[in-house]
Amino acid sequence: MSEDQKKLQETIAAFARAEIAPRAASLDREARFPVDLYVKLGELGITAIPFEEKWGGLGLGAFDAVIAIEEIARADQSLAVSAMVSMATGLTLSRFGTEQQKERFLPDIVAGRRICAIAGTEPDAGSDTAGFKTTARRTANAGWSMNGQKAFITNSGTDITSFALVLAVTSAPTAERKSFTLFAVPAKTKGFTVGEAYRKMGWRSSDTHPMFFDDCELADADVVGEVDKGRIVLHRGYQQARLFLATCSLGLAQASLDHAVAYAKERHAFGGPIGRLQLIQDMVARISVRVDAARLLVYKAAWLVDRGEVALKELATAKYYATEIGSECADLAIQVHGGFGFMEDCPVSRYYRDNRVCTIGDGSSQIQLLLIARELGLDVGFN
Repeated sequence: MSEDQKKLQETIAAFARAEIAPRAASLDREARFPVDLYVKLGELGITAIPFEEKWGGLGLGAFDAVIAIEEIARADQSLAVSAMVSMATGLTLSRFGTEQQKERFLPDIVAGRRICAIAGTEPDAGSDTAGFKTTARRTANAGWSMNGQKAFITNSGTDITSFALVLAVTSAPTAERKSFTLFAVPAKTKGFTVGEAYRKMGWRSSDTHPMFFDDCELADADVVGEVDKGRIVLHRGYQQARLFLATCSLGLAQASLDHAVAYAKERHAFGGPIGRLQLIQDMVARISVRVDAARLLVYKAAWLVDRGEVALKELATAKYYATEIGSECADLAIQVHGGFGFMEDCPVSRYYRDNRVCTIGDGSSQIQLLLIARELGLDVGFN
């Protein structure tokens, strides 16, 4: 890291320890998205890190964003996920949107005054984007009518939600091959409604809802990228999101190590601190090795992105490994804590619940393995 990056890390870490970590457990219990904390992320400049200065951003790179997300996730993965989804969605719009779309949405997103969502997943299709059924059809008045639903969408129903990027089928029903278009759908658009918040195993204080489209009225000005070429835009957005979600797991894994080491020093049994017992040392050391390995993979992927290199294999590797070891590290930290680790008052029990979905979202671990195999030149049977 450069000196500026070290200062960035220290500043965000201090804020996370003082402002985020003390509230994480109560926000989890209440299943409440903390608008005030999110706005503070914006005031600190965190939400502006990877965006162009033209839109109020800091003009920094993916590596700087990773540094920030890791420290937030170390305090509360739920808040980090909310921030990273909005960041990845905004970056997708900044890369593929029109100037008018950017002017309309980006200043508030970059400043952290508003938040946004990316909506691909449907009740019957997730990683298989070709299976999506939500449609957008041309109307007589040269607009679009969207019908269908999306499922498990983060940031979709907060008080500060601005828009969602929604992928819809735009090919004719009789077409041999589906084509898709990506739309920027503003909150409260006619025909667009958000369903009741899900009751979740983890990420309880992040905002997650189903989305419904019933003759939702859209215009050509809402199309992001080219008509019938939205699937590739969505996949490129997911590539950035995978890097950031890997970082969320990295931060949680580091927090698992922090708590395991602290508890091993303070908990006494068998005549002294349990940290002097070799089997406890074994578990703590294994967490440490996994954290270090995950950090190197995530940082390397971010570094390659900032160099402008196509890094599909490295992104998939970082996402696969970091999210898998996030759960492993939380599990080992629970074991170090013994019975207390099973209690909701123990932070590592929340980490275990929170990280479980990370191996599913933005392309499951199984999909990441297929992507890695494809990048190695094997025929995996999909594009």
